[in-house]
Amino acid sequence: MISNSPAMKPARRTFLTAGIAATGLALATQTPAQSPARKAPPVWLDLDQEALDKAYDQAFYAQNIETLIKRCEWNTEVARRRIGEPRKIAYGPSEHETLELTTAKRTGAPVHIFVHGGAWRGSSAAQWGYMAEVFVANGIHYVAPDFINVIQAKGSLVPMVEQVQRSIAWVYKNATSFGGDPNRIFLSAHSSGAHLAGVALTTDWQAEFGLPNNIVKGAVLVSGLYDLKPVRLSSRSSYVNFDDEIEHRFSPQRHLHRLSTPLVLVRGLLETPEFIRQSKDFADAAVKAGHPVELITGPQYNHIETVESLGNPFGLAGFAALKQVLG
Repeated sequence: MISNSPAMKPARRTFLTAGIAATGLALATQTPAQSPARKAPPVWLDLDQEALDKAYDQAFYAQNIETLIKRCEWNTEVARRRIGEPRKIAYGPSEHETLELTTAKRTGAPVHIFVHGGAWRGSSAAQWGYMAEVFVANGIHYVAPDFINVIQAKGSLVPMVEQVQRSIAWVYKNATSFGGDPNRIFLSAHSSGAHLAGVALTTDWQAEFGLPNNIVKGAVLVSGLYDLKPVRLSSRSSYVNFDDEIEHRFSPQRHLHRLSTPLVLVRGLLETPEFIRQSKDFADAAVKAGHPVELITGPQYNHIETVESLGNPFGLAGFAALKQVLG
């Protein structure tokens, strides 16, 4: 069952480029004989190409995105003065496959993994490092993987997906080595990271990794992408190599028969219309497929403010994540 919970009051560098042209003034010389401007034909639902491109460009809808990202970086510096620097550990063979581990002060503790976003082409685990504090303060180990970006991968999403999967598998296999409980692994993710996490959650872990299919016991996905068809039609196709196979294979909404994890989906109503719709449609599809899903909506949250709340124990996403782990 979906519940739309009302939001609480709103509690680097830019990795998304705006690409927004300034709006010109209308000419005062227009006469009644001139034809009105005609809207371009729709490309996806009722969105023409320009509107669709803007609907997958967070900077257009979050004018304060630069400030918010810098604030997250500053919060990370402050948090690390209090809790210390994380351990940097390799989870795979390539230079991109490292993770940040911040441990809680008790053994046998649950583990929370955060997968960062960045339009598939930017950001890093360190940029959102302040989130570790709320989890370790509540006796939960915190893991944040880094992975190759789509530019480094020459447009391919395949190594990004595989590396996120490997990072989760590494946590399961190595949890006891840092005092974690492999049977209590939880996940959160944001934006394109929520897309990668969604693919991981609809992975056949038994067939591909020889691991339990319920390897992740609960997930909070914040402002994600769950069907790639409209994304493929947008300007993101200028740097991501989409084809029919990639669109289908990496659209979590189309593989819900493999989902074994209870979900909380978080969205803000100050996000783009497509990010708002994607969360709702994914929640509806998951419920129809018989999966436990909660949809949380923040009326006064934009794309970065939704994930920023994950680092607040009383925040929109943070409270939901702690509730999943601690009950």
